[in-house]
Amino acid sequence: MTEDQNKIIEFLIKEGGHRLSRPRQQYSFETGISEAERLLNNLEHFPHLFVCACVMDRQIKAGRAWAIPYLIGKEIGGFEFHKFAEIKLPQFKEIFNRLKLHRFNEKMAGYFYSAVQDIHIKYIDDASQIWADKPKSALIIRRFLEFGGIGIKIANMATNILARDFKIPMLDFSSIDIAPDVQVKKFFVEKGLLRKEASNEELIYRAREIYPEYPGILDIVAWEMGRQIKQDR
Repeated sequence: MTEDQNKIIEFLIKEGGHRLSRPRQQYSFETGISEAERLLNNLEHFPHLFVCACVMDRQIKAGRAWAIPYLIGKEIGGFEFHKFAEIKLPQFKEIFNRLKLHRFNEKMAGYFYSAVQDIHIKYIDDASQIWADKPKSALIIRRFLEFGGIGIKIANMATNILARDFKIPMLDFSSIDIAPDVQVKKFFVEKGLLRKEASNEELIYRAREIYPEYPGILDIVAWEMGRQIKQDR
């Protein structure tokens, strides 16, 4: 490890720690819709919007995905969980297809319906039970992985947002991995912390090697800086 690389790692840990310790602020989901942002940040009353948005966050721009629960809520006349629980799968499919909410409307409508049913049955209509009672970070991640459509990247991203930005109490942060995002990987490669041909798994284990107490703490700043790097320059 070179001196410059050590300085980069120190910066990532320091800035990540600062964001973890600072008071809660409104998180930007980049939807471009002020009311959607307000509701997604209202984790106390609308936690299901956050969870359902996580389910939608795949193969489209993140801001578009995070707006989907809000747009559906507008269609069905409210954002309370019971409004969503009353909707059957065919109606969700009709809304997705008519509004063209996603690249894969039929499939994602099924995932959305399944997520609502999981919240209804497993968490008794309260999605915040996923992270209630100061659980281990591994438990929260596993619970997210139980939702259809959510993989390792989104499960870790969601848990990281809960810990870092929403200040949800957790017993530990050690299971929160860095999200294997293209921007994060680009930054790690640019700074010589990862080989260009590295797999997502290699990125995850590199972050664990660097900061095993909370690998995901390296995530947000690397992602932000990765977006500023031109690919293959």
